[in-house]
Amino acid sequence: MSTILTAARALTSQGIVENPILTLEDGRIAHISTRESSETRAGAKHFPNATITPALFDVHLHGAANHDVMEGNPTALSAVASFLATRGVGQFLPTTVTAPIDATLQALDGLADIIEAPAQPGQARPVGIHLEGPFVSHSKRGVHAANLIQAPSVNLFDRFYEASRGHIRLLTIAPEEPGAMDVIRRAVEKGVRVSIGHSNATLAETDAAIAAGAVSATHTFNAMRALDHREPGVLGAVLDRDVLFAELICDGVHVAPELVRLWLKAKGPHRGILVTDGISATGMPEGTYVLGDFEVTVANGRATARGVLAGSVLTLDKAIENVRAFTGTSLATAVGLASTNPATMLGLDAPVIAEGQPANLNLFTEEGKLLATCLAGTFLA
Repeated sequence: MSTILTAARALTSQGIVENPILTLEDGRIAHISTRESSETRAGAKHFPNATITPALFDVHLHGAANHDVMEGNPTALSAVASFLATRGVGQFLPTTVTAPIDATLQALDGLADIIEAPAQPGQARPVGIHLEGPFVSHSKRGVHAANLIQAPSVNLFDRFYEASRGHIRLLTIAPEEPGAMDVIRRAVEKGVRVSIGHSNATLAETDAAIAAGAVSATHTFNAMRALDHREPGVLGAVLDRDVLFAELICDGVHVAPELVRLWLKAKGPHRGILVTDGISATGMPEGTYVLGDFEVTVANGRATARGVLAGSVLTLDKAIENVRAFTGTSLATAVGLASTNPATMLGLDAPVIAEGQPANLNLFTEEGKLLATCLAGTFLA
């Protein structure tokens, strides 16, 4: 059985197509054609003012729907993945937080089971793990528990990697910590992408990490040494070095709109990555929730613990709407920041709209409001 989808335009692998007709069959895009602007198709799902885009990819996500990924069990991840799908996300990296070593090992093992299980209908798919912590700086730890931070260690990284059965795809690390360069090189050797974050690194220490293989920066501006005109530090390197990708939490809480604009000017449309850093409170009423094994209070759109920000309740579709509003960038660029760029950073095939590709699609208004999501050819209710 096929589904016909029409809209005002589509962001395809060949560029913007006006008045597209997409035929979806067996979970894939079987055919793309065009129509006259006034033409309608009987039985088609028609979105006259919408743009069809690829589904989104969140590479920094701790939880949602009252569940934390550190639970590491199918019930928790199913709830998270189902919620993410309703917000336009097709793929994600469940992201750990600094915790006791045994708890991290257990979570990684459980997450590996879920990643290796068959894809579930109507759910975003976890395609790897983002290991955030325990190799972070004490001075820029944010909400990470000081007593659980570990000195960077190749042996400990190897234990984590083995527990994940090779599914760690992204590692956040503070490169100035003793032993960090050895861990970065080890991670790169294993095919893991390295992101500089929770770091008080100098410019020289950051450049050393880049030379060792680091390719990205974790939630730019947050939990980083402040910019100084004589010691640019990690933030100066992130904004200036074209080789680095750079995450950003675009919720209007973590980063002021002026600096969102600076970030996009510095990184351009191909190196910026929108993330949520979402926690278990995402999609829930305000109240008290958990991140790892500690409590987080959510009030007035802010998640805090121990007196500092503790992740966010942002959704990735809202990040697209926000970046459009803050910067005036095009919808195509905004979507690329949350789909193409994270996949490229990880060395994965980017989600695209093309014949033969999976029918994992979103429909957005020009302002960036999500109207509908289709995963594996099925529209979510």
